[in-house]
Parts: sequence; C-alpha cells; structure tokens
Amino acid sequence: MTKQVQQLDRVIIRFAGDSGDGMQLTGDRFTQETAAFGNDLSTLPNFPAEIRAPAGTLPGVSSFQLHFADHDIVTPGDAPNVLVAMNPAALKANVADLPRGADLIVNTDEFTKRALTKVGYAENPLEDGSLDEYRVHSLPLTSMTVKALEDFDISKKDAERAKNMFALGLLSWLYHRPTDATVRFLELKFAKKPEIMKANIAAFQAGWSYGETTESFSVSYEIKPATLPPGLYRNISGNTALAYGLVAAGSRSGLPVFLGSYPITPASDILHELSKHKRFGVRTFQAEDEIAAVGAALGASFGGALGVTTTSGPGISLKSETVGLAVATELPLIVIDVQRAGPSTGMPTKTEQADLLQALHGRNGEAPVPVVAPCTPSDCFAIGIEAARIAVKYRTPVIVLSDGYLANGSEPWQIPDVDSLPEITPGFAEAVEGEDFQPFKRDPETLARPWAIPGTAGLEHRIGGIEKADGTGNISYDPANHDLMVRLRQAKIDGIARDIPPLAVDDPSGAARVLVLGWGGTYGAITAAVRRVRAAGGRIAQAHLRHLNPFPANIEEVLRSYDKVVVPEINLGQLALLLRGRYLVDVIGYNRVRGLPFKAEELQTVLQDVIDS
Repeated sequence: MTKQVQQLDRVIIRFAGDSGDGMQLTGDRFTQETAAFGNDLSTLPNFPAEIRAPAGTLPGVSSFQLHFADHDIVTPGDAPNVLVAMNPAALKANVADLPRGADLIVNTDEFTKRALTKVGYAENPLEDGSLDEYRVHSLPLTSMTVKALEDFDISKKDAERAKNMFALGLLSWLYHRPTDATVRFLELKFAKKPEIMKANIAAFQAGWSYGETTESFSVSYEIKPATLPPGLYRNISGNTALAYGLVAAGSRSGLPVFLGSYPITPASDILHELSKHKRFGVRTFQAEDEIAAVGAALGASFGGALGVTTTSGPGISLKSETVGLAVATELPLIVIDVQRAGPSTGMPTKTEQADLLQALHGRNGEAPVPVVAPCTPSDCFAIGIEAARIAVKYRTPVIVLSDGYLANGSEPWQIPDVDSLPEITPGFAEAVEGEDFQPFKRDPETLARPWAIPGTAGLEHRIGGIEKADGTGNISYDPANHDLMVRLRQAKIDGIARDIPPLAVDDPSGAARVLVLGWGGTYGAITAAVRRVRAAGGRIAQAHLRHLNPFPANIEEVLRSYDKVVVPEINLGQLALLLRGRYLVDVIGYNRVRGLPFKAEELQTVLQDVIDS
C-alpha cells in the first residue's frame, strides 16, 4: 500500500500505561533510535511513586514523553502531539494535556467495564463522544500482539507483555525511525531467554508491519536530522552524565574516586553507573544509611581520594552534620543532591528545586559551602568536573544541586576530548626537613589549607570537629581565634567568585528592560519561553546561574542593569529571597511546586505580562 509521507519539523510523543507495561523501556528505545537518527531531542520520564501500585489505577500510571525535532530544542515539550494510552488509567491521567487535533492511540483490549469503573469512567470514553476533538486510533494492541506470537512457545502472559514492543514497532514505522539497534538491544536483553527474545522481536516487527499495511494510518511522518556541530554524540541522562563527570574528574586529578551512597530516588542511578567503572579507579560503597555513606566519603577524602556522596533532599538532612565536619576539617568532598518534591518523603519521583536554602544554610554554626547547579542533562557532566575542581583546589565540601527532571531526562551530548577538560591538581602536602608541619597554614591565594595524607612522615597533625588554632591546628577555645577561623573559612568560599566565569547575559537587542534569571533545571523552559517572546517581537534578556554560592562577581551589576528581574523557580521563592536580601533588588518571583517542570507557554505568558506592565 502506497502511503503519503508528510514532513514535520518536530513531534512530541508520550507513551503511557501501567508501571508494568514497559513504557519507560519503550520510550527509551524510541529515544535511542531517534538519537541515532540525528534529531535533537529532550525527554521527560514520569514514574509512579509506589513500587507496585495496583494495576489499572491512576497512581500506577507511568509515562515517557519525547520531544524530537530537526532543529535545536531545549524542553521535552509542553503538550504531546501523540499519546499512546495502554489502558483507561493512562488515558484519564494524560488526556487533559492533549491539544485539540492530537493523535490518540488507544489499546482497546484494556477498556473493559471493570477497568473503566476502577478509574471513575461511568461510560466508555471511546464511545461517548468525549474524545471527538482528537484523532482517535482504537487498536486492540494486546490481542494483535498475542495473535502475532501464537506460534511461539511462550505463555499468554508473556505474549501480552510484548504489547509495548508492538506499539514501539508501530510508532517506529509512523515516524520513520531506524530499527536495527532495537533488534540488537532485544537480542542482548533476552540472550538467556531465546524464545522470549524472538517473540519480542516478532512483536516489534509485527507492529511495524501493521503500520505499513493498515488503513488506520494513511500518513507517515518524517522529521529530518538536526544540524548539530560536528563531533561524536550520544544520548545521555543527567545522572549518567554526572557519573561520567566524576570519572573524568578522577582522571584529570589522578585521584581515585570513592562514592559512599545509600540508595534513594532519584539519585540511585549515579551509584549504579559508577559501580560499573572500577577500571577507572572508581570504588563504590553502598552504606547502611545516609550518615554512614557520607562518613565513608569524608574518610576517603581524608585518605587522599576524591570523596563523593549522592542523595536527595531527605538524605541531605541526615548528612548535614558530617558536611559540617568537612567544613571544619577543610577537606574536599562532593555532595550531590538530586532534588525531589518534599517535604519529608513528599513525592519522591517528582521534581522540585526547593533545597537551595538547605544547601546554603542547613548546618549548625557558620559552615559555608560552595553550591553549583547544572542547567541541562548534559551539563551535569561539566558540573561534576567543576564541583571536583572547586573541592580539591579550595579544600572544601561542594554541594551539587541537580533535580529529578535533569536526572531522568536526556538529550544529545557531544562527547568531549578528555585532554580538553580542566586539569585538577591535588597538590598534596610534602614534609620540609627542619620545619614543623602547619596543617592550617593557608595558601595566600586560595586560603586553602594543605591536604596531608595520613601516614606521611613529617605530616603528623591533629584533625576533627573541634575548633583548631590558626596555623598549628591545635585545639583552641580562644574567642579571637574562633572569630578568625570563622572569617577565614567564609573568605575562602567568597574568594571562589574570582575563579568562576562572570554571569553571562543573552540580550541580543541590547535594549531589553526585563531580565529573566534562572537556575538549575528551569533553563530549558526559560530559554524556550524567551525564544517565543522574542519571536513575537518582545525584548527580553536572559541569564542563568550555575554557581549559587558564591554568586558570580558581576551579579549585582547585572541585576541593576534592568528595570525588572523575573526569577522563575520550582519552589516558593528561595533564590528570589537571597537576591532581595543581599542586593536589595525587588525581583519578581514566579513560583510553582507541582512536581513538574515549567511549561514554555506559561512562562511566555508571565514574561510578556511583565514586559507589558
């Protein structure tokens, strides 16, 4: 059958179903094929919080959204053009996000009276006209998959499980995705179960063939590859990028990397990834709790390794005493906080950026630490190296504020030349004959104290959480010495501002009077909104903070260069509070805490209103 092929510049697809329907695997495979094809892309996985939510219920819905295009994009998209709903719960949880005219592919086999009642449908939405504004494709995906696999020696349950591969095959045909890598993936994934492997491949190919032959889809779509700078690319998530950044930091510093970690959503993937890289001098330790994890990491730093610990907001609360100990002992330590919605357990699989004040001030006493934040999934690689550079050079713990959206989302990443990455020089202390070692004698430029490896002859010294005397490191209760040490530790952190880039402002018109300032994972939505405002003729400037303590040296100058400053945050105004308090600039906060990233459209409206007011 000859079918029409329509050219598109971008598409947003969302796969949705039960957590056991394989929607994350389906979305990931479609993403990998799209990345290999050369489109620019951005993804938004969305997981249920319950490990085993009841099947067919709203809390159990899992989804994966992918935005891909023939041009540069920065968000996973505001609303899907295509929704694949594997059951009534998936439809009900996601249909409100669909724009008029969107394609809706529905697995009719799951739309039984019992399943509909379970999620509150009084009538079947496929029959009552409530979906008339969409292009509905009602397909018996489960039964078609079982029929396609009837010749395989597998159970009916195993055959039904392959329906996600049937759907993947259909969508791969619909959008002209390559298929060879998915076949190879299935061959590897089910290598020890050859019949299951063959069945999944057959289901995938059956879905493709169905698209090719059915009259339900008369048009397929092409999205040409994006024009990207030349280089070697791979698709990467934020957690994987952070793990690779830490491996690279170990390589560039010559230090073994030690990760002390306790599993916690959404940070666990960093532990999983680093555990694969022993050959690069990485050692991972899954501790019994958060306190043990950070204690082990600080101990590794004391012993001359690059100590790292990973967690989310609840774990930061538990680690705070040991982070304070790292401040007092002035040892390098990287603390990664992949933020999630709180307080307490909150919504553990949803994103938020509400740990900024905790990262800055969540310790007893005057305990300043540098805080850095990546802005995209691929930027997590660079921020991992930057955190290591600062920690080692200034002998300080550094907190990295990632978030659930960056951690689980993915985008193309241009693999860098390792030799182009910043060098990190540990500069371990060496004994000088005839001189007493001064463990707190500071470098005049950085104010960092020496890093003395235990057991080195001539470098014996006292260390711990009790206040030390300046220079000698002897225990001191002298009031004047304590005041001096508090101020020296603060000055050391403040001085990092001289060693980081100035805040860059994107203001192509040079005549904007409104600045939008963001941090962390809001970068994509802010950038997309700014592009829309400019396309509509509005003048607006944009800046984004990667260093949150200390701030870039020129931030006050930038803030005072504009009549109005808008700060969108997925919290109730934490950065806005800091800017108002420190610089007396009446910034305009835009705050939402829904467990979801901002949408470009909502920010466009906010920014345009500020420009017009």
